[in-house]
Amino acid sequence: MPRKSDRTRTAILAAARRLFAERGYEATTVRDVATSASIDPAMVIRYFGNKDGLFAQAADFELGLPDLSKMDRRRVGKALVRHFLAMWQRDGGGLATLLRSASSNQYAARTMRDLFAQQIKPALVPICGVDAPERAGLVGTQMLGLALCRFILKLPPVAAMSDDEVVAWIGPTIQRYVTGWVD
Repeated sequence: MPRKSDRTRTAILAAARRLFAERGYEATTVRDVATSASIDPAMVIRYFGNKDGLFAQAADFELGLPDLSKMDRRRVGKALVRHFLAMWQRDGGGLATLLRSASSNQYAARTMRDLFAQQIKPALVPICGVDAPERAGLVGTQMLGLALCRFILKLPPVAAMSDDEVVAWIGPTIQRYVTGWVD
């Protein structure tokens, strides 16, 4: 049976994730999170230290990238786009929170950079070798731009596309970034 402290921590994180996703980092206050979690604001500080600590915990997630070294290299671009689309759609707002906040908050921007450096770049090393940092950065430009337009701005042409259409359009670009060629 979960302890009361575990339930409180879970309630705070759930409220923080929802509010950060809806409002972004700057517009969300510790008091708002506490009110949403039905607790005293001092409890948020007790568990997370400050707003940055809360955000770091709320935005902490694993990308779960597939092992690209075991994949048909001609399909890597489309597989990555499909994986990112599925991840953005199921993650409950964590990536949206991070992307929305990264434009106005250095801590969020650093968290996003770390995500690429610690998860995407290593996934590309078996395919790209020494070019992995540059190629991971290029993949990031495309995937973050897609996410911004589709999930945050909800740009009508992009938001209205099916996942298959997005994969067909963006997959070859990611393929070229990762392998240097398009099949």
